[in-house]
Amino acid sequence: MIRNRVTPGRVIRTVLPAEVADVVALHARARATYYPGGLPQDGTDWTAAWRGALTRPDGRVLCVVEAGRIIGLASFRVPEDAPADTVKLFQFHVDPGHWRRGVGAALHAACVEEWRADGRREAVLDVHVDNLRAQGFYRRLGWVPEPAGPEDHHVRMRCALSGE
Repeated sequence: MIRNRVTPGRVIRTVLPAEVADVVALHARARATYYPGGLPQDGTDWTAAWRGALTRPDGRVLCVVEAGRIIGLASFRVPEDAPADTVKLFQFHVDPGHWRRGVGAALHAACVEEWRADGRREAVLDVHVDNLRAQGFYRRLGWVPEPAGPEDHHVRMRCALSGE
């Protein structure tokens, strides 16, 4: 586990369980940007889901804090059906009001640093097919998409972690 990263005006650190409401609100704001018809109401209890992610002993949730407010977050762990040297980025969100300010790049760099320190060699993620902005972001950072079928709602992307 890496230590907190502190840069002028920002801290990247582990999210605290008491901050779950802030995490859920940021998650909803970010997801709303790529669902043109509004967020789907699929019955998911996002407070419970995030509380679970925050308390999993085998997972980690990092956040970017600026001016005392969480403006970015990343949730990851080794998935149950994957090799031990593979990590999955389950959630990665930046508050839309903070896009294009280096928040996502800094958070991604912190994730990669931790993954390498933990001996991970590959990272995977699934990004919504309509979230072209996020797909472009990940491509610029070295992620490679896998072919998706016409009925797929997500694109699987991979990133090799062995290089510097």
